[in-house]
Amino acid sequence: MKYVDEFRARDLAEKLARQIAHEARPDQDYHFMEFCGGHTHAIFRYGVQDLMPDNVEFVHGPGCPVCVLPVRRLDDAVELAEKFGVILCTYGDMMRVPGTKQRSLIRAKADGADVRMIYSTQDALKIARENPDREVVFFAIGFETTTPPTAVAILQAEAEGLKNFSVFCNHVLTPAAIAHLLDSDDFAPDGPARIDGFLGPSHVSTVIGSKPYEGAAEKYDKPVVIAGFEPLDVMQSVLMLIRQVNEGRHEVENEYTRVVTREGNKKAQALVDKVLEVRDDFEWRGLGTVAFSALKIRDAYAFFDAEKRFDVSEKRSRETKSCECPAILRGVKKPTECKLFGTVCTPDNPMGSCMVSSEGACAAYWTYGRFRDGNKTGAKRPEAAE
Repeated sequence: MKYVDEFRARDLAEKLARQIAHEARPDQDYHFMEFCGGHTHAIFRYGVQDLMPDNVEFVHGPGCPVCVLPVRRLDDAVELAEKFGVILCTYGDMMRVPGTKQRSLIRAKADGADVRMIYSTQDALKIARENPDREVVFFAIGFETTTPPTAVAILQAEAEGLKNFSVFCNHVLTPAAIAHLLDSDDFAPDGPARIDGFLGPSHVSTVIGSKPYEGAAEKYDKPVVIAGFEPLDVMQSVLMLIRQVNEGRHEVENEYTRVVTREGNKKAQALVDKVLEVRDDFEWRGLGTVAFSALKIRDAYAFFDAEKRFDVSEKRSRETKSCECPAILRGVKKPTECKLFGTVCTPDNPMGSCMVSSEGACAAYWTYGRFRDGNKTGAKRPEAAE
């Protein structure tokens, strides 16, 4: 397939692996956080970690929008469906994420709530048109990538006069989360974890560009390389990060030039800015409250804001006991360090969001079998190039 197979070529992967092994200094350890869950799955699916020298390690980050949604917001969605009797429209992964007392949307649906899985915002609008006597709420989640469709849906609902449609907005912002991580005690000089650089999100960056990461790279002296999702993308990005660390640089570089630009998609940015604005703070699962890290609906479109249309109660929500998903999302633990992983917690019976989502780290470990023998799949690591 054009522009896919080329980035999975074995001979090029072996060549890149030798180059990485050659340039990674033997007296230096390299810890690179792949912020995006899509990168985590690419790394495990193609065995990229096994092509790295022993002193190059991937740190799994909070780049899974389903995973980082706090339990309280999920509990709110369940309440919207059960207490207020709305038709709640949501993407598939959110259906199975456990909330307080393992209460998920799919369990609410089994008990009679009208929860419907959709594939796009247009599906939610269609449901609203077909059910004019019912309130329809779109459960909007995701990073910057999915904000333009939400903005379009609100503008379209206004233009059509769909008075029974509203949005429960939970969109979160990646640059703020990166800064929050680097400010945390976890990654202080004497903290339990370490980050030497970031594999920057690719799909997010198609919208916002690479420019928003420049401030964090400069402030925290951490290089960022915007990386594509194919195995050769990831490997080339790792090589670029190693070179920056070796040279003492901390810049934002763009490996994914075939898709991402520095300025991003200006039209999409303007569309989002028209309808949505930054919240003062927002809770992330694992990270806690993060300043200026999420979006809300502007007052001009308050009629379509489910948080204002429905009086959702304040509630005491809590994580599943012993689930290490919050620590995994912060990058301080791996799924195999959770005592529930692979025992009580499986894809058929998930205890946390990291096992549910198609971008979750626990799902990656389970799907590609790395948990069976620790962190190795048995692939032979390359020797350094002569």
